Amino acid sequence: MTKSLPIIDISGLASSDPTDRAMVGASIRSACLAHGFFYVTGHGIPDGLIDAVMTETRSLFDLPDAAKDAVDKAQSPCNRGYEQLGGQTLQPGALPDRKEGYYIGEELTARDPRVATGKFNQGPNQWPADLPGFRPTMMAYFGALTTLGDTLMRGMALSLDLPEDYFADFCDQPAATLRLLHYPPAQPDVPDEMGAGAHTDFGGLTMLLQDNVGGLQVRDDDGSWIDAPPIPGAFVVNLGDMIARWTNDTYRSTLHRVINRSGRERYSVPFFYTGQQDHEVACIPTCLAAGETAKYPPITVENHLRAMYDRTYKAASAETKTA
Repeated sequence: MTKSLPIIDISGLASSDPTDRAMVGASIRSACLAHGFFYVTGHGIPDGLIDAVMTETRSLFDLPDAAKDAVDKAQSPCNRGYEQLGGQTLQPGALPDRKEGYYIGEELTARDPRVATGKFNQGPNQWPADLPGFRPTMMAYFGALTTLGDTLMRGMALSLDLPEDYFADFCDQPAATLRLLHYPPAQPDVPDEMGAGAHTDFGGLTMLLQDNVGGLQVRDDDGSWIDAPPIPGAFVVNLGDMIARWTNDTYRSTLHRVINRSGRERYSVPFFYTGQQDHEVACIPTCLAAGETAKYPPITVENHLRAMYDRTYKAASAETKTA
């Protein structure tokens, strides 16, 4: 029997009836306990905006190399801009990922307190030249997905038998990253190459928009891989390491990877909802069984992110130097 990920209609979270909202929370709980991955429908993001995001994403990666290099993220103090093909290796010991990317965050000026105080990866974006529709489209989508993240965190609270506003402070001025990705077809003479090596995400929630090519796989408990094909009108949602920590590993942050053996170009757009950086992540009491203690000490969102980036990028740098 082929396994698949659950599909959750989250429109009930907008209902005035608490029973409707509780039902969505129960579905989210079941999915988080099973895989930490699920599809969401009923999210309210307009099809026209989704289509525009995919069109602009393709246009970005169709630019000449010189135009993309002009906005390389190495030029940004807050990790915004273009990342070259093979610029990341998500799975330790594996070949570099066969993908190129582009990082976008909330557009903040130097006067914003989050920038002035040096909050992690906060600041202005870089914008490619000669794509007049790119910036307004991505900023509109960024705002829409931030709102969706707020909604899903209310659903997460319900799933944990918490008040719906339990994560309200976490959702106040949340840090988030919009990432555009292009996966060329896998090279047939490089059998071990992956578009994205097996990894877990760092932060809170990831909301993934896929094109119609496919290639995403989620690790099952038995070590096999569950395909997560694109479903029209649905986002794939998964939990990051911070949620696993927050829930004392009651909820899971699951390994996943991308292998593009379709022979076609693949595009996807993950949105990483990370939360307010000063918010303290401490074990949620309802996630502790009788007599159980917290596995992890409290930590701020910002310090968790810094630790995850150090673990990933410093380890990758050290591995490159010793290879």
